[in-house]
Amino acid sequence: MSRQYCIILCRPDESRNIGSVCRAMANAGIQNLRIVGCKQDYNDDQIRTLSIHAYHIWEKAAFYNTIKEAVYDCVIAAGTTRRKGKKRKEKLLLPEEFANHVSVIPSGNIALVFGNERTGLTDEELAACSIGITIPADDDFPSLNLSHAVQILTYSIFRAEKPRSPGYIPITMQRLEKTTRIISKNLGSMGFFTLAGREDMEQFWTSILARAALSEGEAAYIEKMFIKAAGLFRKSTEQ
Repeated sequence: MSRQYCIILCRPDESRNIGSVCRAMANAGIQNLRIVGCKQDYNDDQIRTLSIHAYHIWEKAAFYNTIKEAVYDCVIAAGTTRRKGKKRKEKLLLPEEFANHVSVIPSGNIALVFGNERTGLTDEELAACSIGITIPADDDFPSLNLSHAVQILTYSIFRAEKPRSPGYIPITMQRLEKTTRIISKNLGSMGFFTLAGREDMEQFWTSILARAALSEGEAAYIEKMFIKAAGLFRKSTEQ
């Protein structure tokens, strides 16, 4: 499986924006469009008008109920945002930084996640992503049109693409959940954090490990480390 990109639009309002997004995707050779929402909520004619010769991308688009469902088979899910805050990603990459980061990943699905035109990604939606990206703009007018944001990100990726060489297959977000749960469970058994802090800890590990693009063997090795550490801790407390 080679490296593949997909665009995920979360609850888009404007059908014409979806059409323009399809065209931006086609410019960069990206064909996989996923939408968190219902297909019947959008105007097919408006999408056709704005997508022009990229209408086939809309025709093949997949629809999901949540971002988590949409990124289940992805090795990295990058959420775009211009806002920072306590519950937002601590580190936001610039488009070119992200493009260079993922260009060395040899295979797997990589998702670029975009929020609603008016509200962007909510805290919960961004938390479902493994990494954050921001596109700098003037402070007096920082909000970008949805299709423009997609165009900037896809162009950055297109420019950073390098010849693909054989290599390992990074684990998906769905598989990464297992590793995160094992880490969290074993840290918890050692009294590392209270139950209230478990969710934040799991989000932290998911973000860190997704950026590392772990192989199956690496994920399994990390799991064994935490299981063994918890076992040694139990033995020490029983003595």
